[in-house]
Amino acid sequence: MERSVQAGSLGCPVCGKTYPITDGIARLGAVPPLSESDTVLTAESVEALVGLSGPGGYLALVGVGGALCRNLAEQAEGVHIVGVNPPSDRRAVPMVSLLEAARIPLKTRSVRGVVLAPGYAFSSVWLEDAKRVLLPGLRIVGEGPVPAIDGLEVIASAGGVWVGMPT
Repeated sequence: MERSVQAGSLGCPVCGKTYPITDGIARLGAVPPLSESDTVLTAESVEALVGLSGPGGYLALVGVGGALCRNLAEQAEGVHIVGVNPPSDRRAVPMVSLLEAARIPLKTRSVRGVVLAPGYAFSSVWLEDAKRVLLPGLRIVGEGPVPAIDGLEVIASAGGVWVGMPT
């Protein structure tokens, strides 16, 4: 059975703080004022660049369009997509959780890959968070200029897209 929470609240059992869920999006904090832009990435290119093979786990898409979230959920069967700060074309679909936050609100070393949309991919705050939530030895994909940040080795770049691995 597929279920989706469209409205309600989400509570933290540790601090007791609650966060609203509206329109299927958990609103965990203020969204940074970054402009929306189209992505050059496809579900197939994300799968290849991140190195997804096989079901299971989570993939974080930060600021990436809803169409890519939907296509990845269908393409990468069994991988749960977490869309952080999705643009206005967002839609709730099975195997996709949508969140709004000022940082990536996921557990350290918990995701199989992170995709950063333009604007996010060059921000040291978002890059540090992407490195933090990524499982060891896996990849971050970003759109935009190649970042120069300690602890991230860019292993490939072309056409405005780069792939990096934390060192």
